[in-house]
Amino acid sequence: MRDLLCCTHGKFHEIEFNSMVDHANILVTPLIEEHRSLHARLAPFGGWMMPIQYSGIIEEHLWTRKHAGLFDICHMGEFLIEADLSKSNFEHLVTVGLKGMSLSSCRYGFMLNEEGGIVDDLLIYRISDTRWMAVVNAATTPGDESHIRKHSTGFERFENISTSLGKLDLQGPEAGAVLKSLAGAGIEKLKYYNFGYFTVLGEKIIVSRTGYTGELGYELYMPNEKIALLWKKILEDGRVKPIGLGARDTLRIEMGYSLYGQDIDAKTSPLEAGLERFIDWNKDFIGKSALLRQKKEGLSRRMIYFMANSRRSPRHNYQIFYDAEDAGTVTSGSFSPSLGCGIGMGYVSREIAPGGQILLSEGSVSISAKVVNKPFYKNGSAKF
Repeated sequence: MRDLLCCTHGKFHEIEFNSMVDHANILVTPLIEEHRSLHARLAPFGGWMMPIQYSGIIEEHLWTRKHAGLFDICHMGEFLIEADLSKSNFEHLVTVGLKGMSLSSCRYGFMLNEEGGIVDDLLIYRISDTRWMAVVNAATTPGDESHIRKHSTGFERFENISTSLGKLDLQGPEAGAVLKSLAGAGIEKLKYYNFGYFTVLGEKIIVSRTGYTGELGYELYMPNEKIALLWKKILEDGRVKPIGLGARDTLRIEMGYSLYGQDIDAKTSPLEAGLERFIDWNKDFIGKSALLRQKKEGLSRRMIYFMANSRRSPRHNYQIFYDAEDAGTVTSGSFSPSLGCGIGMGYVSREIAPGGQILLSEGSVSISAKVVNKPFYKNGSAKF
């Protein structure tokens, strides 16, 4: 969430994050009137007008950790792909291994450019031997489509279905029980990073056990014309509250999850971001030679995670000092509602082991912090 939220002294406030927003052409999800009726605070994000908060970021964050939160993620992009791996170069377009995927499973990975930079991070769903769905970030959807069309060969079908498919995320320790009341028996058997077809409101939809919060969670894909009905039906359950992008950001930061456009981008490699585990080195893919060169020559920067010694929180672009020297830059920072202190992540030009003391600074503001391992929050219900 590029420069959208910051927190100082435990109080959240919005800051200017895109002074060039074209309000005449900004997009809205099918749920925009639902958000307005709930008195959500709306703001532009990735070209879309989105709910930032309803009752308050901290309250929504803690509710999701304890109960179940419902997120409007209809702005995300979805591609439907028909490609036989033996007759197409689909494997070549992504870092994650596709051949080893079982049916009804999902995998997280990247599309890279020739320099090893991340074009986008994405989830890939294997629907059948030759049928797939790719879920990509909202702001990068047009560029992703162009990238795939430019580099793909042997595809039987490639279709951008983003404008016809809505998406809701239901996250939290009570999410399974809530969803079972709608989708019926069988939802509890869904394993992490797997999906199935379930009948909800008379519609057969994809439900995946995935999410961005560290909690037990599900992502539900429903045709746009019915997504508002599903939203309202889920919110009839007293265990569920609507959650905005503000709490989604603090929840993902507590898990140490990267956000595209802020923590990772086309000039950042998965190696620099500490995400090598999502690379299958046993196959060829765009950008592989650049990554191998990085591994051989060594990284010029790397991601670290840090916890402040107080409630004060760094913002995007704060400088990171180590041994009184400028070592790098903060990419994401927030007050952690679960831990009661400032947390964040950023890139540094030298190795700093966990336990190392750093200083986060901008102008007259200085925040003492300690380098730690991720995730910051370790009591989530996701049960990987």
